[in-house]
Amino acid sequence: MKVSVAAEKCVAAGQCVLLAPQVFDQREEDGVVVLLDEAPGPELHDAVRESAMVCPASAIHVTQ
Repeated sequence: MKVSVAAEKCVAAGQCVLLAPQVFDQREEDGVVVLLDEAPGPELHDAVRESAMVCPASAIHVTQ
């Protein structure tokens, strides 16, 4: 799995951080997503996929 984020689209909802804190964080100053791990292990795949699905801005992109 490869994960990328479009920070310019992020609306700082924070759902990704709640679902996969090992993969996503938020900047202190504005809450915009920060990608911590662009190639998370298999144990995180479900959480990352769910993060992408619930992102209100569609700012998270997942490829295999």
